[in-house]
Amino acid sequence: MFEGAYTAIVTPFTKDNQVDYGKLKELIELQIQGGMDGIVPVGTTGESPTLDNNEHKKVIETAVETCRGRIKVIAGTGANSTSEAQELTGFALRVGADGTLQVSPYYNKPNQEGLYRHFSAIADLGLPVILYNIPGRCGVEIAVDTVARLAQHPNIKAIKEAAGSVPRVSQIMALCDLCVLCGDDPLTLPMMAVGAKGVISVAGNLAPKPVADMVHAALDGRWEDARRLHQTFFQLFSDMFLDTNPIPVKAALAMMGQIEETYRLPLCAMSPALKNRLAETLRKVKLI
Repeated sequence: MFEGAYTAIVTPFTKDNQVDYGKLKELIELQIQGGMDGIVPVGTTGESPTLDNNEHKKVIETAVETCRGRIKVIAGTGANSTSEAQELTGFALRVGADGTLQVSPYYNKPNQEGLYRHFSAIADLGLPVILYNIPGRCGVEIAVDTVARLAQHPNIKAIKEAAGSVPRVSQIMALCDLCVLCGDDPLTLPMMAVGAKGVISVAGNLAPKPVADMVHAALDGRWEDARRLHQTFFQLFSDMFLDTNPIPVKAALAMMGQIEETYRLPLCAMSPALKNRLAETLRKVKLI
């Protein structure tokens, strides 16, 4: 259901730190033109922790209205409170999102039974769920056994793996039939080589066509084409994590003239040295 290339799209802000919904629509159109299979608004890359509830909902609604069924919209509606995640997911369902990305509850660090109950309660709402395993941000991993248990729920369709572990893909596939999507751009091709079905990409904000082409080549078994794109853009993929995501990708988009380089505290601009390094990579791949 969710195999393919998805961009975890940024939330653009104006110079005075308001959500720039007009610019968001422009960015979405570039994703469609680039051949992406879908977008993921209001995830980590979309700075969801610093958007208020109304902004969060409006970004999702704007994404759905802009895409108009041309590509999928996977709404980031996770939270560290199950009731809040249910409320946001219910909204995404009502406005027509195709699915929801559900990050592990962060800071409160539930045990595995708590994770199972949390994700199951959200899946019960009826919107297809992509689990999101990113222990570096959440402080807790969704254990492989828990993933297999959750995969039995009819509405849990996929998992985004952002723990930096290629072996986990094989471990998950050995236990259940769940679509695995890579959550670390540099590992997209390695994960697909062992059975992952695509990526939720940060670099897709900058280079949607190369990311989409690489994923589709791998899905079609055209591994030489996929490897060529992986090698060409590997440094760009890696540089998306020179600093805390989404600082590098927003800095790069600003260099490309697509958005204002505006963040909401506690996020702030990267150092000049890192920005120069990122600019050099953008020049090498002809994005600036």
